[in-house]
Amino acid sequence: MLKSHFGILVMFILAGGVSGLFIYLTQMLGPKKPNASKNQPFECGQQPFSSPLGKHAVRFYLVGMLFVIFDIELIFLFPWAVVYRELGLSAFVSMMVFLGMFELGFAYAWRKGAFQWK
Repeated sequence: MLKSHFGILVMFILAGGVSGLFIYLTQMLGPKKPNASKNQPFECGQQPFSSPLGKHAVRFYLVGMLFVIFDIELIFLFPWAVVYRELGLSAFVSMMVFLGMFELGFAYAWRKGAFQWK
């Protein structure tokens, strides 16, 4: 069992070693001139802990959720397409049901105007 996973173990050790080396070198070779403005948290050019200047439209969140939904659809579709010939008719029917449900959701979002930026 250990022989088959030895390469993965070596990769984890190498990745940890390189990460540790970079952290060490950053600490040793990096500039060390702290002052008040460098120690202050930086948040997108705004003063930290200040109230937001504007409101985000709900449309931004809707577009983000639609993007995630389309991403998940592609995550399921790509592996199925790669091994399509070996899976047979039942996998084809299952994928068509999945795509049909996805298309129903797409049509619903379209009818509700989710894809129109106002």
